[in-house]
Amino acid sequence: MEIIVDDLAGPAIAAFLAEHVAEMRSLTPLSSKHALDLAGLRLPGITFWSMMDGPAVVGCCALKELDAGHAEIKSMRTAPARKRQGIAATLLRHVIGAAVRDGYRRLSLETGSADFFAPARALYTKHGFGYCAPFGDYREDPHSVYMTREL
Repeated sequence: MEIIVDDLAGPAIAAFLAEHVAEMRSLTPLSSKHALDLAGLRLPGITFWSMMDGPAVVGCCALKELDAGHAEIKSMRTAPARKRQGIAATLLRHVIGAAVRDGYRRLSLETGSADFFAPARALYTKHGFGYCAPFGDYREDPHSVYMTREL
């Protein structure tokens, strides 16, 4: 498996992200959905990575600059058939390393508060993230939790 910077032009990643957005919409009210679509992930200040197993996309994540010292993790996803195989942890370590190399001092994220997101919250906690108040453009939302860590 390899992690690549993805230009988001291929049909495989488009389908993978469409499934991600659809899944988030099925779990979270539209007013609380913060998953970015392809257009949102192509904006300046965002780096997107895909984890590939041959031609198959098995995971993805993105790093969005909030300001010169603060970045946000976006679009963390593992293919449903590949969960619990270390893909998310590998991607998380990769994005943390990229944030450090890029000179960010803080890394934050938003994830869901529902039971479905409990494994993600546990993963982030294991990697040094703690709960925090909403950051950036986020506001208090019963469907969201916010996490952050110093780098």
